[in-house]
Amino acid sequence: MKDDFFKYQAQTTPHPLAMTVSHAEGSYIYDENQKAYLDFVAGVSACSLGHKHPKVIAAIKAQLDKYLHVMVYGEYVQETAVALSKLLASLLPDPLESTYLTNSGTEAIEGAIKLARRVTGRSEIISAHHAYHGNTMGAMSIMGYEARKAAFRPLIPDVNFIHFNDVSDLNKISSKTAAVVLETIQGGAGFIEPLNGYLQKVREQCDAVGALLILDEIQPGFGRTGKLFGFEHFNCVPDILVTGKGLGGGMPIGAFTASKAHMQLLQDHPKLGHITTFGGHPVIAAAALATVKEITESNLMAEALEKEQLIRTHLKHPLITEIRGRGLMLAAFTPSAEITNTVVLKAQDEGLILFWLLFEPKAIRITPPLTISKEEIIKGCHIILQILDGILAEEI
Repeated sequence: MKDDFFKYQAQTTPHPLAMTVSHAEGSYIYDENQKAYLDFVAGVSACSLGHKHPKVIAAIKAQLDKYLHVMVYGEYVQETAVALSKLLASLLPDPLESTYLTNSGTEAIEGAIKLARRVTGRSEIISAHHAYHGNTMGAMSIMGYEARKAAFRPLIPDVNFIHFNDVSDLNKISSKTAAVVLETIQGGAGFIEPLNGYLQKVREQCDAVGALLILDEIQPGFGRTGKLFGFEHFNCVPDILVTGKGLGGGMPIGAFTASKAHMQLLQDHPKLGHITTFGGHPVIAAAALATVKEITESNLMAEALEKEQLIRTHLKHPLITEIRGRGLMLAAFTPSAEITNTVVLKAQDEGLILFWLLFEPKAIRITPPLTISKEEIIKGCHIILQILDGILAEEI
């Protein structure tokens, strides 16, 4: 199978990890030899409830017995999509009441950009240096990392950049700006949190000039930071909220949420302002509905903060220079990219799944399922420390 993987399936890097997956359950993924790997990545923050969570599986199976895809998005009333959208409205502050369900986070970013231009009649989009919002052409246009997008230019025009947490840059947000798009916590850049009321100051500048604020919660959303949404930590409500990843409980989904008045602008002049065939798919919506209910009706969000402290307590080592992030959205930094690479690769040999961040080569991603046990956390941290001890011994 591995030979066929390399021969027939398109690759994204020259050196994929290429573990052959047999099955997965709880906090573990198993390879073809039935070796268990403790998952400290959760499908890059997507598997909020771990693997094969019984409530998610039950919701999927129940919907499978009813119907699969029946009609393009927005034409038929489908119970799981309606229930999911209604639940999200009940959990979000005003004016976030109307949700457009998509197939992925990057598609939701595309829809949010279009909506902002439609609402304001303006074209300029402002994003942050080292931002990552997806990899389609519009989302790539607001990616703040030229090395990753130079080969694909020309991209969409009228995109400008500010430095995250730099208040002196906020005067670039002007009456020409349709929207400012920010990750609530910068992901690919190294899990960088907004400081000193930064998001509130962005919000104030947007209000002053009539621009919309779009917050990308594709990674921090749905309990990962200890609250349902990352923006709840920072007292800042966006005009458009973009979600994905952890919303689906392991199924592919994205969403953007705004006021009803704004969202209605995609219905007419022109009609079909944003369309998708499979967005709001009933099976995926069922999985998402079960996921959000479990996160909000359990203690998982409070436990995420407890588990963060456990990780910080058990990952103290001379080769860990700092741990950034909040809840179970953490990045452990080493002194060099070489050390980080060694840890990630050796960890897989030792039965622990770690991963990298997009733009910060010294960071080790630690984003396990919210359902991971405290014993599993300690076990994973112990493996990391053993690997670091080995590296330190070699250096001495």
